[in-house]
Amino acid sequence: MTDTAHLEGIAKLIRYYILTSTTEAGSGHPSSSLSATDLMTGLMFGGTFRFDADKIEHPNNDRIIFSKGHASPLLYALWAAAGKVSEEELLSLRKFGSPLEGHATCAFRYTEAATGSLGQGLPIGVGMALNARYIDRLSYRTFVLLGDSEMSEGAQWEAMAVAAHYKLDNLVGIIDVNRLGQRGETMLGHDLQAYERRIAAFGWETMVIDGHSMSEICDAYEKAAQVKDRPVMILGRTVKGKGVSFMEDRNGWHGKTLNREQLGQALSELGEVDKTVRGEVPLPESTMPQAPGSQPAGKLLYLTDKPVATRKAYGNALVRILPRFPNIVVLDAEVSNSTHAEIFREKHPERFFEMYIAEQNMVGAALGLAGRGKLPFVSTFAAFFTRAFDQIRMSQYSEANIKFCGSHAGVSIGEDGSSQMGLEDIAMFRTIQWSVILYPSDAIAAEKAVEEAARHKGIVYIRTTRKDTPIIYKANEEFPIGGSKVLRQSDKDVVTVAAAGITLHEALRAYEELKKEGIFIRVIDLYSIKPIDDATLRKAGNVTNAIITVEDHYPEGGIGEAVRTALADFDIPVHCLAVSKMPRSGTPEQLLDYESISRDAIMSKVRELV
Repeated sequence: MTDTAHLEGIAKLIRYYILTSTTEAGSGHPSSSLSATDLMTGLMFGGTFRFDADKIEHPNNDRIIFSKGHASPLLYALWAAAGKVSEEELLSLRKFGSPLEGHATCAFRYTEAATGSLGQGLPIGVGMALNARYIDRLSYRTFVLLGDSEMSEGAQWEAMAVAAHYKLDNLVGIIDVNRLGQRGETMLGHDLQAYERRIAAFGWETMVIDGHSMSEICDAYEKAAQVKDRPVMILGRTVKGKGVSFMEDRNGWHGKTLNREQLGQALSELGEVDKTVRGEVPLPESTMPQAPGSQPAGKLLYLTDKPVATRKAYGNALVRILPRFPNIVVLDAEVSNSTHAEIFREKHPERFFEMYIAEQNMVGAALGLAGRGKLPFVSTFAAFFTRAFDQIRMSQYSEANIKFCGSHAGVSIGEDGSSQMGLEDIAMFRTIQWSVILYPSDAIAAEKAVEEAARHKGIVYIRTTRKDTPIIYKANEEFPIGGSKVLRQSDKDVVTVAAAGITLHEALRAYEELKKEGIFIRVIDLYSIKPIDDATLRKAGNVTNAIITVEDHYPEGGIGEAVRTALADFDIPVHCLAVSKMPRSGTPEQLLDYESISRDAIMSKVRELV
């Protein structure tokens, strides 16, 4: 039987830690942390949550994700109550160099994922739950603490739909319905029945409780463990600032801390706190996942006289390299017949997850899978990754090991028109710290790009082309990250043309025509856009009079800007041919000409410079 008095004593200690640490910091979110204190105390120390705190990486540990990342003082205080964080450490909250940051990040050893940009925790939880149920087949459960304000975010509902579809009964959401957001009442306030109707409509088991009744809280967690084939959402009616009378259910206290005098008053209301009390967390089952063995990858098989789209090579490569990288899982946003991730799905359906047209949830789920040691490859049209840029941006703070593949890049996709053309994707991924961007030009390069991405730890973006393109490389060619390929060169070269993807083929065609006129150009395949091979560019710049970059992308943030940045201290003119007109429908050839990134446009620019 649950000792609710003991849990209430722990909750009082946690409230003390929240108040003292935020006052010492002079900033933070005590009111949002206080409202969820009872809900999370009952979870961690009520007997249903299982975790070996001395073996954080135990594969069968239950997981807790704070989607409301601003409640980080509560997260830190919970682990202090478990005896794993000292009071001295708590008082370093928000100080430079402390792992206890203002919003939870992986600098704190018990954080599952960096959060704080609201609406992202539940998708991450979906990924962790998918891993437990379908890949590792372990009994661990994933719990996600949600704020009521963030239930306006579309990503939450994307996650709820997919979680119900995959019958994730190992996923439990906990909504801290405290009524107040940052600037006033939330959309639904304390109307828990409205929340319940909406969430139940998505196929979730729902439980409405008093979020400050320890007996109701513990009972809800025990019931949640018995639910089969449905995810569970616990809706706790709470009071913002609970435990401090002058903060309770009052607007204007969001993100505001107590001064010393107010702290004294709050602590007197709290009463005597037993600082020696500690919460106990049961250990998980010792079950371990079956570790797959690594084997050599298969061989490349492409006919040199038959063009192949790089997007198709992406799917082929995933199948080929799976033996070498057995932790690969593939996610796609209902376009796998276009990205060609379907090639992997047909061979390995147990490691493929259809995420439907819900890109934000797809990226969040990928982060959850990566957090459990999997190697997710995530694919959709390049244009549609822009919808999930916040999830991509946040994943860098979790040191994510995720590989993204954007197909249908640029105007060269043709008749589908501007809505389907990825023209901002290079710029977007270039802004991600330590990201890698690979843009292969033929099937061989694409296969090698996928293999390099799998080998590299971190975020990698692979840009693929819709059209079939000629094979220009041999199967034994290597494409290391940070490299490039000089495909045409002579001691007569007057201009260097640097391109990647579809425009590389236009550059090679331009080379052949210009050669007939006695004009020689150096052609470089800049397959690695980030990091870029500035050494090869500088070498070319030493022997030619100018560099022309050609890209099927907007000029802002694209290949041209990457080259100009790399050569900022090098005295050579760099001319950028990029998509500069409003895109429209047409054949690929018409659009490449229209945007002045075709063979003829390259030839014209070279002649102008010569």
